[in-house]
Amino acid sequence: MASEVIAPIQQDRAMSIQIVFETHSISEDNEKGIATGWHQGRLSDEGRLRAKALGERRRNDGLHAVFTSDLRRAVETADIAFAETALPVFHDWRLRECNYGQQNGMSRVELQRTRREHLEESYPAGESWRQAVQRVGRFLDDLHLYWEGKRVLIIGHVATRWALEHYLNGVSLEDLTEAEFKWREGWEYILP
Repeated sequence: MASEVIAPIQQDRAMSIQIVFETHSISEDNEKGIATGWHQGRLSDEGRLRAKALGERRRNDGLHAVFTSDLRRAVETADIAFAETALPVFHDWRLRECNYGQQNGMSRVELQRTRREHLEESYPAGESWRQAVQRVGRFLDDLHLYWEGKRVLIIGHVATRWALEHYLNGVSLEDLTEAEFKWREGWEYILP
């Protein structure tokens, strides 16, 4: 049964927010083909190098703040990237990956194979992809409390990017579940 999508973004805002999204850097689990989910994870040697490159790439990008998932692999990415800056870094649990519940730590192949089944149906003892996207949507709405007219960076996961694509670019979650992830040096969005 499909649940109705309720857009958390209020459209009567006076000023927009520029959002730069970056995924957390490569983790040891990524290298092993593991879908970490809500497990903490840890950056690999390559991941730490890429986190440093992220900082060099974004350090002078006009950012006012960095928001990161509170999972270790994302926090570690932010810590390495922005260690030598005065940018405030905020940790927020709502930016976490989808909670695969009992399947946190499953193989990435298994995740890809069954992802569409969990668009609406929660993973055992976890959440559905739609619930994860709505959780991130609540974070997006709260950005207007202080960050209107500013440029911010978000470090997150697949669920974070899906929420940005869904709410800000109008991409259906059905289409997102079918799309293959292709890493790149950031995505840019406007939050109205």
